[in-house]
Amino acid sequence: MSGSEGAREPLGPGLGASALGVGLGRRRRRRWFGVGAAVVGLLLVGTGVAGWVVYAKLDGNITPDEAAAAELARYAKERPTALVKDAQNVLLIGSDSRAGDGNSAYGRDSGTERSDTTILLHLSAGRRSATAVSIPRDLMVDVPACRRPDGSRSAPTFAMFNYSFQTGGSACTIRTVEKLTDIRIDHHVVVDFHGFKKMVDALDGVEVCLKEPIRDKAAKLRLPAGRVTLDGEQALGYVRARKTLGDGSDTDRMDRQQRFLGALVNKAQSNDVLLNPVKLYPVLDAATSSLTTDPDLASLRGLYELVRGLRDIPTEQVRFLTVPRESYVYNANRDQLVEPAAEKLFERLRTDAPVAVTGKTPEEERGPEKSAKPGNSTSSESPDHDKYTSPSPPEPSFEGNTAGDHTCA
Repeated sequence: MSGSEGAREPLGPGLGASALGVGLGRRRRRRWFGVGAAVVGLLLVGTGVAGWVVYAKLDGNITPDEAAAAELARYAKERPTALVKDAQNVLLIGSDSRAGDGNSAYGRDSGTERSDTTILLHLSAGRRSATAVSIPRDLMVDVPACRRPDGSRSAPTFAMFNYSFQTGGSACTIRTVEKLTDIRIDHHVVVDFHGFKKMVDALDGVEVCLKEPIRDKAAKLRLPAGRVTLDGEQALGYVRARKTLGDGSDTDRMDRQQRFLGALVNKAQSNDVLLNPVKLYPVLDAATSSLTTDPDLASLRGLYELVRGLRDIPTEQVRFLTVPRESYVYNANRDQLVEPAAEKLFERLRTDAPVAVTGKTPEEERGPEKSAKPGNSTSSESPDHDKYTSPSPPEPSFEGNTAGDHTCA
């Protein structure tokens, strides 16, 4: 399903971009966003050649992933079918490649790269919500036979998830995700370390709240407790650090990444950025120059068709969570899916059903188990009572947060 098809659907009424503003504040924000876009358009038209140069530069920044498109076409009959018109699934891949501008500072380039971060972003039909699901890089999965960079083909294997990107790049990762979830991936975006830093710097940094000071030599971080605005270099260290922050687990790191992305969404949606051409251009330049995407997205028009409705999604409807996981039974340093919770999540994404997130796990929400067990009820009511009054099963909720959650909460 193309992004242009999704652009024709009407947007939901009464939606706004602010985490705190509601009602009139949101209506003003949408109105001023429209005015700002019109002003930028008029400026481009008025400047003629200069405007075209700006558009051509931004449009030419994006790298189309033609190799992945060809490989996915080879396996077209094996891929899942999209079930809901206008809903979109975008795979966001953070590459740990040390090749390229500015990336050598993070280690020696071994000639391979792995997916340091992978997020399945589900955009609901009508663009009323967005759900970002982190996939652990240490998750044990079935990786299909994939085309390697040298043209040879790997054998199917059971391995850590990030092995798929190392073996066959974005196409192999997409096929692995589709095999794992049975969800059709419509688009993909790959960004490297340098691109991530440029985006944060173009936004003049992103604010986070730290409960404790951070002293991490490996990540080159020295930060005080409290509210801190991270620049690009600090933000990269913050989202990548693993051994000295939190409990040292990849799960803790993914939670930190999700909260940072929520703060980034808040900053990017602020009027200060969207309505100021001087600030908007470097953000667009940083975003486009850092991306490798499927050919349908590899243009300003393609990206615009995809994200045009996202500006009106309330931040409390932008959800972040990690796929239900636990330690792999044969290796505590690896992960495996928790079932049936993972399949329930995948099913809701496939069918475009709402996904509820909570700061507590379902076990924490339920509290201590009831002493009464099935067949041993201590209730004075009739045993047949439940046949008439039992409520329908509650919708599943998953541990996570939203972009509307304050980072200092």
